Amino acid sequence: MLDTVISLLSKGTNFERLLLGLWITIKLSIISSLLSIFLGILFGLFMTIKNRFTKIISQLYLQTIRIMPPLVLLFIAYFGVTRIYGIHISPETSAIIVFTIWGTAEMGDLVRGAIESIPKGQIESAVALGFNKIQINIYIIIPQIIRRLIPLSVNLVTRMIKTTSLVVLIGIVEVLKVGQQIIDTNRFEYSNGAIWIYGVIFLLYFLTCWPLSILAKYLEKKWSKI
Repeated sequence: MLDTVISLLSKGTNFERLLLGLWITIKLSIISSLLSIFLGILFGLFMTIKNRFTKIISQLYLQTIRIMPPLVLLFIAYFGVTRIYGIHISPETSAIIVFTIWGTAEMGDLVRGAIESIPKGQIESAVALGFNKIQINIYIIIPQIIRRLIPLSVNLVTRMIKTTSLVVLIGIVEVLKVGQQIIDTNRFEYSNGAIWIYGVIFLLYFLTCWPLSILAKYLEKKWSKI
């Protein structure tokens, strides 16, 4: 069994191609996650505005993104926009746009929850002590929001990495696509190669996401005691 895996991965540049495909997956995830965190913070602040119009807009966006599968959004962005408007968008750009839209909605809701979870008594006490709005944000709200959001942001990155496996369906040669190519090329020489290649891909995903999950749990446990 081990000999088969080693032989298959060492043939030509198979293993290097898998690592390159994994890097493409991670790169798309990192770019999308950074954009999602930045835009999500703004969206979360927008959601906390006490206004009926902003509430309707934010809930419409949030619920639409949550209801619609990311795969459908990918097809709309890559195939739909091109055919309707005649605009050529590369698969990578389409993926980043879609996952940023999805991640912004998720991050925005996390930011909203973090802000609203701060006890009002703390703010009222700060006002009673003579703190102005800027001081309240700097010394009370922002530190608590950061402690709540960093573990949640790490979890969002982990989810983003796993979700980007969908980009194979719009032609991006990431780790899953590379695995399929290796399986197709060696299907006669290694009839059971599929299970080992997918096993290696599973291991690569695990080694990428597991440390992030551990980090998120550690930070959440550590800061929950503060």
